Amino acid sequence: MKKIDQDNSEFLDEMLDYWQSEGLLADADIQKLKDSYEPKTFDWRRLAQYSFWIAMACGVIALSALLVDKSLLDYIKNLYNTPNIVISAISALAAAGCYILGFRKKKTKPQDVFSNEAIIFSGVMLTANAIAYLGKAFNSSSNHFSLLIFVSVAIYLTLAYFCKSRLIWTFALLALGAWFGTETGYLSSWNWYFLGLNYPLRFVFFGIILTASSLLLRKHKQLSYFFDITYFAGLLYLFTSLLLLSIFGNYGTLEEWYPIKQITLFYWAIISAVICILSIIIGLKKNDAMLREFGIIFLFINLYTRYFEYFWDSLHKAIFFLILAISFVLIGRKAEKIWSGEFIKK
Repeated sequence: MKKIDQDNSEFLDEMLDYWQSEGLLADADIQKLKDSYEPKTFDWRRLAQYSFWIAMACGVIALSALLVDKSLLDYIKNLYNTPNIVISAISALAAAGCYILGFRKKKTKPQDVFSNEAIIFSGVMLTANAIAYLGKAFNSSSNHFSLLIFVSVAIYLTLAYFCKSRLIWTFALLALGAWFGTETGYLSSWNWYFLGLNYPLRFVFFGIILTASSLLLRKHKQLSYFFDITYFAGLLYLFTSLLLLSIFGNYGTLEEWYPIKQITLFYWAIISAVICILSIIIGLKKNDAMLREFGIIFLFINLYTRYFEYFWDSLHKAIFFLILAISFVLIGRKAEKIWSGEFIKK
């Protein structure tokens, strides 16, 4: 008997009851199918997932706490004075060991999903440490450390491709965003503007390019495995940048932004809202759940942000949200009429 999640069990029960009421299946077949599965009494898989997530988060926090503890670092320095290149080499070897162990376990024990991913995650962190200390070993006065980040992107992408690891691909996309920000900063001599664009506006274009690239991945047989995570990352970069742009506009520093009135940036807010609405419409037409949900979530965030910016002191909260409620009721009624017309035609 197959044990399945409670939600899936309830869904199957509902569908089998419906098929039975419609006479699509015989009672004996219905009972036979119901006897072939049972709901899990406890979702151990989800507990394991959350436990490993918390463990990895605690590991990152522990490492961060170690790095900022000056007294502890001074004590460690007094114990030994290891060259940066040696630390880099040790980290690289440890990372290679984690990758080998993790991917070997994925083949021999594929059911240990989260422990395998935790080992690979350790390899990812050790790789970043190896590259960072390599950069310190060959430190130069150019401050062109974005090259090191680009090296990490290349390593992560290569490992993810050959090992079919979405986790490593995710870190590659994070590192790619970090490379883009630091590279444009370096090319602009660490000015707040690059080609007249501040950081949020730059990442709007970065998000568009990454989203478009994900659509190309979907058409490539060997790379389509990474389509979902790349599409999600591209949309996240895009919509987060649009939200920041609607708040700060194309201002590079807080000193420039503080004196201006938020109402003067309304056009950025309108652009952000229009893109959200277009995303919802396209998502509905193309049955693209991810695009639709990004549009809905960031449209609501946009509206709440505009309220705090424009109407917090001048308009009562009840009136503002009543206006929003009426607006969405009208939109819902219009959508309902369109859906009803299509339903009648069917």
